Amino acid sequence: MPESNCPMVERIARVLAGAALSSNAEGSDPSAAEKVDLARREHMNQALAVLHTAREPDEAMAAAGDADVWRNMVEAAIAQHVD
Repeated sequence: MPESNCPMVERIARVLAGAALSSNAEGSDPSAAEKVDLARREHMNQALAVLHTAREPDEAMAAAGDADVWRNMVEAAIAQHVD
């Protein structure tokens, strides 16, 4: 299974920053990569909120795999974030 070398919370923060800034989403900048790198810090609390919400799998997710493993993985992603 492929693994990312970037922590999950940071990846989510980058997605949120990109959505706000990039013209590919809700923003207006056609080349927002540098701005996303700077703005991602502003989205860390939102990213953590997403992870806290994602801790508990829904019925379809639980039926597809081990809910405890999922919960442990999301908890590890939350714990990895240090202010």
